[in-house]
Amino acid sequence: MSVKIEESWKAVLQDEFEQPYFQPITVYIKKELAAGKTIYPPGPLIFNAFDKTPFEKVKVVILGQDPYIKPGEAMGLSFSVPKGVRVPPSLQNIYKELKDDLGCEIPKHGDLTKWAEQGVFLLNAALTVERGNSNSHAGIGWHKFTDAVISKLSNGREGLVFMLWGNFAKNKASLIDPFNHLVLEAAHPSPLAGNRFNGCKHFSKANEYLAMNGKGTVDWCIQ
Repeated sequence: MSVKIEESWKAVLQDEFEQPYFQPITVYIKKELAAGKTIYPPGPLIFNAFDKTPFEKVKVVILGQDPYIKPGEAMGLSFSVPKGVRVPPSLQNIYKELKDDLGCEIPKHGDLTKWAEQGVFLLNAALTVERGNSNSHAGIGWHKFTDAVISKLSNGREGLVFMLWGNFAKNKASLIDPFNHLVLEAAHPSPLAGNRFNGCKHFSKANEYLAMNGKGTVDWCIQ
C-alpha cells in the first residue's frame, strides 16, 4: 500500500507500512468516514509531523497522546493548533513555561510549525481521532506504528532529546536508549496536572544538550 509521507520517513518506515497491522488502520478509517463520522486531522495532515520534520532533521521529540477532538484544531502536530484557533490550555501552560525558562513572549496563536521546521518532531501516539471522542483510535494500530517510529529514532540517530510529558508519554521511555539520547520527563502541561509541569525547564535543558552534541539549538520563541 502506498502512503503519502516525506521521502526520508517513507524509506525508514517502509517495513512498517508492509506489516500486517498497518493496512487495517486505513481500512478502519475509511469505514468510519463512509459511515458519516468525522475524523481529525484531515487526510492530508495525518502525517504532517513527518512531512514537516524529515528523519535526519529531527533534534527533539515531543510526544502527545492523540489529536485534538474539536473542529479546526487538529493539524497533525502534537499540541499545535492553526492560527486563528483558540490556544488550548495545555499549550498555554507550555507557553508560560517557555516564558519562565527562556524569556519568550507568550504568542497569540498556537501554530508550532516553526518548531517542526527546526527539527522538533511533534508526534502524537495515535495519528487520528474521531470528532468529540478523545483517544477513540488508540486501539486501531497507531500505537504499534508510533512505537516503531520512536524506536527507529532511538536506534537510527544519536544525541536527540525526547520530552515525555505525563504518564502516558513516560511509558514510552523503554523504547529509548538513554545512553545515546537525553530523556526529559515531566508532568503533563494540562491544568488537570495541577501546574506540576511548571518549572521543568525542558527547553533550556534541550538546548544545552543539543549544543553540547553539536546539533545547534532550537529557537523556541514563537512569534
